[in-house]
Amino acid sequence: YIINHSDDLTETQKEIIKYNKSLGDQKKLQISISQAQFLQSLIKMSNTKKILEIGSFTGFSALSMATALPPEGQLISLDKNHEYSEKAKKFYEKANNKKIKQIIKPALESLNDLQVSSEIFDLIFIDADKENYIKYYNISMNLITQGGIIIIDNVLWHGEVVDKSNDDKLTNIIRDFNKHIKNDIRVTKNIIPVGDGLTICIKK
Repeated sequence: YIINHSDDLTETQKEIIKYNKSLGDQKKLQISISQAQFLQSLIKMSNTKKILEIGSFTGFSALSMATALPPEGQLISLDKNHEYSEKAKKFYEKANNKKIKQIIKPALESLNDLQVSSEIFDLIFIDADKENYIKYYNISMNLITQGGIIIIDNVLWHGEVVDKSNDDKLTNIIRDFNKHIKNDIRVTKNIIPVGDGLTICIKK
């Protein structure tokens, strides 16, 4: 009902979703449609012009965000998976979107390179391997402008973070990350229960 009463997806967005469904269990790496629409609205409301995405999968989130950027906007996409990145590139080309720049290598290496080159972004979206979430976030704080937005996906972890009987490794990693954000006085923050949970941080 929510999706049917929101903006329609583009044909390329629909094609990416269809392709991801063919990947079996890997399709869970895609953000939800509601998350994509929320990100698009946030980008337009915040007058965002430069985005960094950490973790891209087959390009649904990157293309969704890039579509919401103004004509002069740019999105830098970080992902180490060559196969998925090549597939994403074909989708970007099909959508004729020239705002996306891909960097294909481990994200921590790319983030360090971006720090060295003094790159600054209006919005950073983190949706990669959970083990490095705190490292990605801490480096992102050096790459985001004052008043800029850092968004992190999967912070509710399918509800497992609140299940005290669940003591598995990844659940505890997400719990520790959420505590890290809670205690970070450099940002205002809140969790939005969209998809698998998005934390929205605004740098003070």
